[in-house]
Amino acid sequence: MPGAKGGGRRALGLVAAALTVTGAALLGGGALLSGATPPVPSPDSARAQPPVTARPVLLRSEPRRLDVPRIGVRVRLSRLGLNADGTVQVPPVDRPEQAGWYARGYTPGERGAAVILGHVDGGGRKGVFYELGRLRPGDAISVTRADGSVAAFTVQSVEQVAKRRFPAQRVYGPLDHAGLRLVTCGGGFDRGSGHYTDNIIVYARLK
Repeated sequence: MPGAKGGGRRALGLVAAALTVTGAALLGGGALLSGATPPVPSPDSARAQPPVTARPVLLRSEPRRLDVPRIGVRVRLSRLGLNADGTVQVPPVDRPEQAGWYARGYTPGERGAAVILGHVDGGGRKGVFYELGRLRPGDAISVTRADGSVAAFTVQSVEQVAKRRFPAQRVYGPLDHAGLRLVTCGGGFDRGSGHYTDNIIVYARLK
């Protein structure tokens, strides 16, 4: 989703549908989101963060599994990096059941915004984030980490936004607490471009 060369990030979309999925989209597969968002600071440069809140956070540890009970998601997480053009990688479109963590960012439970990307359709099949838009404030999300700990999050908000206005700073930028973002596509499916028009973004906070 976002990465500009030289430490920033640009947005890249996912093959997915969240709130509204057309039959044509599922039959035809979906396509990568086009467009970019303004660059935001890299995790390293973002260590000069806002004042720290009193709420505890966890030490850095890579995520291994994502659980979202409300929508029946229980999935192992792959690592995502940057493409050659500086955009963020997404899971393979022919494996829509996969989800991936953006490994150049924060880990879930660490102070900052950890980002997990997933598809909703691909290859004529529903994907891992097919029902992401059903999440509501107060819903539980948990991430099992490499050190054996579980980072438990509570959904704060769910946003649908046009891809041309992707909120890169809010998704990837530094925080004064441990946050989590789940990102996929939503809105209508444009047959001409092969893209969904919007993104669905879930914002959650460590309990």
